[in-house]
Amino acid sequence: MKRLFVGNLDFHKTEDELRQLFAAHGPVDRVDIVKDYSGQPRGFAFVEMANAGDADKAIAALDGTQFGGRIVAVNEARPRPQRVSGGGERRRSGGRW
Repeated sequence: MKRLFVGNLDFHKTEDELRQLFAAHGPVDRVDIVKDYSGQPRGFAFVEMANAGDADKAIAALDGTQFGGRIVAVNEARPRPQRVSGGGERRRSGGRW
């Protein structure tokens, strides 16, 4: 399985439309269009493909092509970096915060 990043998406594109685009290159396991806190699309998505070879073919075929009036960027998704706690938790000491 390979996870792909798809950037510069038209905000009106649906997960089904994105699935159809990638399915031309192999089986698609999952499509997630990333949305903000209000539910509005942020202009990028992640696509998981069952076969790494098919995913590589999709990257080669789709990166830099037009989809919904925009030139999309398609590449292998990078792992999310580990977050380090910023010390947001306050500790009580000496009766004061």
